[in-house]
Parts: sequence; structure tokens; C-alpha cells
Amino acid sequence: MIGGNASCTAGPMPVSYLTCLTYILGEWTGVEHIEDYLSYAVYLLWVLLPLAVVFVLPGSIVILFYTSILLLHIYKRKNELKEAYSHDFWAGGKQMLATLWDGHGRIWHGYELHGTENIPEGPGLIVFYHGATPADCIYFMARLLIEKKRSCYVVADHFVFRLPGFKILLDAHGVMHGPKEECVRALKKGCLLAVAPGGVREALFSDEMYTIIWGNRKGFAQVAIDAKVPIIPMFTQNVREGVRTLGGIKILRKLYECIRLPIVPLYGGFPVKLRTFIGEPIPYEPNVTAEELTAKTKAALQALIEKHQKIPGNIFRALMERFQRQKRDD
Repeated sequence: MIGGNASCTAGPMPVSYLTCLTYILGEWTGVEHIEDYLSYAVYLLWVLLPLAVVFVLPGSIVILFYTSILLLHIYKRKNELKEAYSHDFWAGGKQMLATLWDGHGRIWHGYELHGTENIPEGPGLIVFYHGATPADCIYFMARLLIEKKRSCYVVADHFVFRLPGFKILLDAHGVMHGPKEECVRALKKGCLLAVAPGGVREALFSDEMYTIIWGNRKGFAQVAIDAKVPIIPMFTQNVREGVRTLGGIKILRKLYECIRLPIVPLYGGFPVKLRTFIGEPIPYEPNVTAEELTAKTKAALQALIEKHQKIPGNIFRALMERFQRQKRDD
């Protein structure tokens, strides 16, 4: 090793540190022409780095979820003695997480919320288009809590309740798995409730065309009828450009239909512009059927998509919208 190092510094011509390191590595490993192997490795790294990045970035959302869980555990231990005297034990914790998520939305996506005047003072059922991740819904809930001091409960898929460590997060935010009776009770208490009728299937298998995938689901409409509350449509611009899925692969769709678990790979995490738009409420009508209300809601949501989303979605365009001002007619 010393001899190799000496040969690097010897002679009238200076030798670069990289050349010297290559020489030493070759002497140590005994591999001839190691610089050729290193050049090939660097080339592969250069080629595969963008691919690695787009699959790793969505993991930041997972990290943010578990950071939220850790903060809630700390909050619970600090405040558990006050539980008996608190009107809402999780109020401070929810405000803390709202600040965390709202900060992430502002910095990474320049997140904006429009149309909050369409949210009624009393209860209401918010129906939204489901992106590849629920991040936009979380940004909405955080901004609503910060600006309007209102909490919004949400209906989640059953698999969410089986995720390790998520129980405290779901309990703190009143996330429910969706029995109609439980949803009706929450609305009758005066709460706001958000639901994506497309669920996991829409999240994984819709695409840049922003196709609404509801199938025959109309339970949400029956909930609104039973609770006698309005339905408020909601859509987030560029939500599918932030994170995309490989749901176009047919075998993955068949596999999901068999096991009903979200195993479709995600990629992206791009800092695209996100704007959430709240549409005009669809008022409660005593004589409307669930089928008719479902059709009205789907039409209202489709109208929001057509008004605020350029189709097909484009990642580069969505990135450039970070530097553009919103049009007044939005």
C-alpha cells in the first residue's frame, strides 16, 4: 500500500487523486484495468439514478406519516394526565400535525385551497377524487383546521387499519372504515366527513386522464340522504402528476382484484403545483334516490376536473405551474 502511494507521488508529472485512488484500489484488489469497471459502474449509476429517485421519493410520504405517529405518541405521554379535564384530548395533537402537513404542502407543492366558502357551517359530506396517495386530502384537512378551525373526518379503506403503528393516528383524527350507520351518526352530530367513492381502485388504476372509477358504488349517496346533509364535491389539480402508479400493467390489476391489497408500485413524489377546489354543494332533497344523487355527484366532480385540470396530465407542465399565477376565473 505504501509502495503504491509512493508511486503515485513519484515522478516529475503530477497525478490526480482519482488516478492515484484507482491505482491503489487496483493494487489492493489485484484486479487489472479496474478503471474500466469503475467507469462502467459510474455509467450505470448515472443511468439508473433518475429511476431510483422517482421510486424513492414517494417514501417521503410514509416517513411523514410515521413522524406524525411519533409526535402523537409524545403528545399523548405529555398530556395523558390532563385527559380527564380536556374537552378534546387530541385537539393540540391535531393542531400540531396540521402545522406539520400544511408546512410540507406549502413547501413541496405550493399547496392552495380554494372554495372554502362552499363548505356549509353545519355537517356535510365531501366527495373527492382519489389520487395515487391521499396526501392532497391530508393537506386539505390541515389547512381547513388551521384557517377555519374545523375538523374533517375521513373514511378510509380497511387495509389502512392494519398498517403497523397507525392506530393512534387514526384514532386522533377520527378516521373510520365506513359502515353507513357510523357515517350517518357522525354527520348527524354536525361533523364534516370526507369520502372517495373510488377508493383504492381509483387511486391505483386511474391515470393522467383523470378517469373517475366508482363502479356501482352509491353507498355514500345513501349516507347523505339518511343524514339529510349536502354533498360537496372536491378535486385537487395535478394530484396524479405528483405521484403516479404502474396500474396500467394488467397483471397487477388482476392481482389486486384477487387479494385486494395495494401492491401496485408508486413512483414520483414530484414537487408539482397542487390546488384543491371545493365545488358548490349539492343540497339535500327528500325525494331523490341514491342512484340519482350518485349521478349528480359524479357529474359535479367531473365538471370540476374539466374546469381545473388540463387533460392528459403532464408532469413537466404541472411543475412549471409552480411559477405561474392562478387565473382569476379559477
